[in-house]
Amino acid sequence: MAFNSLTFLIFFAVVLGLHSLPLQWHVKKTNLLLASYIFYAAWNPPFVLLLWISTMTDWFAAKRMTESEGGRRRLWLILSIVVNLGLLGYFKYGSFLEENFAVLLSMAGIDYGVSAGSIILPLGISFYTFQSMSYSIDVYRRNIKPADSMLDFALYVSFFPQLVAGPILRAGYFMTQLLEDNKDRVADFGWGIALIVVGMFEKVVLADGLLAPVVEDVYGAASDASTIDAWIGTLAFAGQIFFDFNGYSVIAVGLARCLGFRVPWNFLSPYAAIGFSDFWRRWHVTLSAWLRDYLYISLGGNRIGRVRTYVNLAVTMLLGGLWHGASWLFVIWGGLHGLLLVLERLAHRLFGGVEFFKTGFARVLLGLLTFALVCLTWVFFRAESLDAATGLLSVMLMPASGLGVIDLSQVLTVLGVIGALLGTHWFMRNREFGSMLKSLPWPAIGMILAAMLIAILLSPGEERDFIYFEF
Repeated sequence: MAFNSLTFLIFFAVVLGLHSLPLQWHVKKTNLLLASYIFYAAWNPPFVLLLWISTMTDWFAAKRMTESEGGRRRLWLILSIVVNLGLLGYFKYGSFLEENFAVLLSMAGIDYGVSAGSIILPLGISFYTFQSMSYSIDVYRRNIKPADSMLDFALYVSFFPQLVAGPILRAGYFMTQLLEDNKDRVADFGWGIALIVVGMFEKVVLADGLLAPVVEDVYGAASDASTIDAWIGTLAFAGQIFFDFNGYSVIAVGLARCLGFRVPWNFLSPYAAIGFSDFWRRWHVTLSAWLRDYLYISLGGNRIGRVRTYVNLAVTMLLGGLWHGASWLFVIWGGLHGLLLVLERLAHRLFGGVEFFKTGFARVLLGLLTFALVCLTWVFFRAESLDAATGLLSVMLMPASGLGVIDLSQVLTVLGVIGALLGTHWFMRNREFGSMLKSLPWPAIGMILAAMLIAILLSPGEERDFIYFEF
């Protein structure tokens, strides 16, 4: 039941209708919880059991932590982590580990048959596992108190607007919103619908209609791509993955607003980042914050020496890459970002005091360099194999003339879209999207949204799932 489907439109209309009835707040939350389970079960009903296992484990583990001290308290946290990561590890990485185990055995001359496709990846398991597990960790750290209501906690874990692809919520942020009905829900409805239209425009028109075909042409024929092909295809993917994932996140924010809830923004003009620390403060903000607070800081962060800081950065980004998928390509992608973060820190130590690098001109150059290097790392994220990735990178860095797999119209389309995207991100770099949109006159907002809606309805692009549904 994807957001960009007629089935979801009908589903949400029913949910919104029920939520608008003059019912008790407890009943409304129960309706939302049931709707969330129905939404998730629409993909594969048995996997709702996994959602319940994570919910029940973390609910009871958190309760027991408040009744325990010392080692027993730590054991309840370990139980939460083992169950959550155990489920995630088996379903997401079981086949990957088995395949690599078979490779190691083959090197020793042992033939080990791999049962292909035996493990099905549950939708959104990476997101709701991290979300539920963060609650247990926060209770263990005494950052929050355990929830008084199992209904509230279950709805926090399974809230359908952000269940399968984020943003990743924190219990302290979301569960306070469940304490009482939002009396401003009607005012939020118009704002929520506007955000849904914006997100759908990003997904349907920009990501799927204009950019995805170019990406598929280039990455589907990587061995035939020229330098221009490779760069245009990679720029197209940089735009596609942003519009696709940001589109989903904006829709999630809009859906939540229609229901009277706040969900955090997940992207803050990331392609205007100056450096890679800045990029990860702006890209997939809720995952970056999760990795920082629950992994990087737990490893020691930057508190135990310069070398250990670099190691912690590298380990965090390697695991962050692996979180995205069970593939060595994602590990390489994460490792490259870890390396770039380390190099950035070294460069800052060497050149941080040079006045030139503090000028506006230098900051723009550093921003464009950041974007170019991010694009190079996207090759590993999108490529279908390591050979395809290295082949594309070789022609990107060692020019080969001509157009091999795309035409001039596709080149101009991608350059136009990416140019507009970069310009928008630099303009919005220190601005907040909601405030900017609300500052416009209502007639102008209405015209913009009407134009977007018409473009969505007329878009000839093939309907595609959201990219992050795979993770």
